Amino acid sequence: MKSRKLKLTSEQRGELLETLQARFNKNRHRHKGIDWDKIQARLEANPEKLWSLHQMEATGGEPDVIGYDKKSGEYIFCDCSAESPKGRRSICYDHEALESRKEHKPANSAVQMASDMGIALLTEEEYRQLQKLDTFDAKTSSWIKTPADIRKLGGALFCDYRFGHVFVYHNGAESYYSARAFRGMLRV
Repeated sequence: MKSRKLKLTSEQRGELLETLQARFNKNRHRHKGIDWDKIQARLEANPEKLWSLHQMEATGGEPDVIGYDKKSGEYIFCDCSAESPKGRRSICYDHEALESRKEHKPANSAVQMASDMGIALLTEEEYRQLQKLDTFDAKTSSWIKTPADIRKLGGALFCDYRFGHVFVYHNGAESYYSARAFRGMLRV
């Protein structure tokens, strides 16, 4: 990630901040009691975080603020698109899974894309917390961070929201589907 240009042009930065602020204002129920001006100041002081948010936006994640960590002083952004981000679908779980496929390999993996974007895959708990804010993945599904013991056996976890509940499933890590991507989180 360090070898790539991680800065936005002033035009890209302005457009992104405008988009993020409009989404923030439209979805106040996701971040009650949080002030946009403080978030914008943090973003402007951290251009690499703005770059990551730009990547989230460009792949269809529609990032928005979902919380504030009082201990670290960080604002928490998460992909809040209604369905899994379109620009991240049809990918397997990680690089090992990608390499294990003999044919019909997907273009990338969730773990590698998240790393390249400078964001983290959601854990099961984070995914469940996100679903308390709105309904996400009612027609799609999202890979989540898989515990090492499950991954060691060749599996990976994904979630979706059906029938008013969050469901956690397993698949072979090398599998990929047109309706499965991943949701990311970024702390600023």
